[in-house]
Amino acid sequence: MANPPIYKSYTFRGKDPAIDDLRTIAEDVFGEAVSGRSIKAIHDEGGPSRAAMRSWFFGKTKRPTNATIEAAGRAMGYERAWRKRKLNP
Repeated sequence: MANPPIYKSYTFRGKDPAIDDLRTIAEDVFGEAVSGRSIKAIHDEGGPSRAAMRSWFFGKTKRPTNATIEAAGRAMGYERAWRKRKLNP
């Protein structure tokens, strides 16, 4: 599989910040560090596969698809909102 394109406005070298956002949400929702139990609960509520989420949180996935990010967040009762970013001086 070819590497996905890198965009000028996408400046993240490591994991997509959406992964960390979802980790924080999951920790808030479940009251503990992300675990197999919380991953299963997200999946059972309509989130992406457990394998996909394990790869985000503990594996090599750096750029999950929008659909899987949305599914995980919505399965925990959240939705994303766009906002104007602050530019560095």
